[in-house]
Amino acid sequence: MTHIARRMFELLEPICLVTFTARECNEELAALGHRTYWDGYFASRAAPLGRVPAEVVHAAFYSFADGEVARRIPSAWETIPPEASVAARERGSAASLRRILGDELAGSPGLARAADLTTKAAVSAPTEGRVMYAGMRTLPVPGDPVARLWHSATMLREHRGDGHVAALVGARIGGTEAHVLSALAQGIHPPESFGRIHHLPKARLAAVMDGLRERGLVDADGRFTDAGRATSRRVEALTDELAAPPYDALSPAELDELIAELEPVTATLVAASR
Repeated sequence: MTHIARRMFELLEPICLVTFTARECNEELAALGHRTYWDGYFASRAAPLGRVPAEVVHAAFYSFADGEVARRIPSAWETIPPEASVAARERGSAASLRRILGDELAGSPGLARAADLTTKAAVSAPTEGRVMYAGMRTLPVPGDPVARLWHSATMLREHRGDGHVAALVGARIGGTEAHVLSALAQGIHPPESFGRIHHLPKARLAAVMDGLRERGLVDADGRFTDAGRATSRRVEALTDELAAPPYDALSPAELDELIAELEPVTATLVAASR
């Protein structure tokens, strides 16, 4: 099932990404009173965990540098209830999908069927060791097909993310280090220029790069060594393996049907993002 997990990631990720890249979600969160994009991001994504302290969100999200979560949590919840933020995230994300997909595709029987099958997979995996996924599982599944597709795709994204964190911890790759390896895997050089980490203090980035050099994962020029490339591939392979269990709930015929129904949806979203 590992190849299925990778294919489903490719098909579902563009559905989830509208939350972070399209305007509607940010507008909904701003209308609640969140002052910045990141206030809304942390408040709405962490909301399914409940009113936990910043240390818990930092541990669950894994990939943010020290202090980044604490600047937003719990202050982002002090005047805006977490429940309102997570509802705004769903409304805005579904609105983005409807706008980009258009009435015909958003209202099609194929999308509704894709939403049903994605949900069947998304509610079928064990929650043990899956903190973010378990949080998402506590939320009600929307009735509207577009919102249901986004919600279930996001559940599967968090399930995969929890497994990715486990793979990184096993490989002794920290959150910022993971961004460096991801940047190199995408062909970004220098990796410190990657959008997820370029804002960090130069001394912090230099220390991360020095640590990766000491471990033999990057060379003097900040590029992959053979060992670094192999480590990155092992992490991704294990992530795919750990992401497979939800799809055990679908028969081979249902998997084929789901892939076929998702392909035009994903193609439309990818084309709109270029």
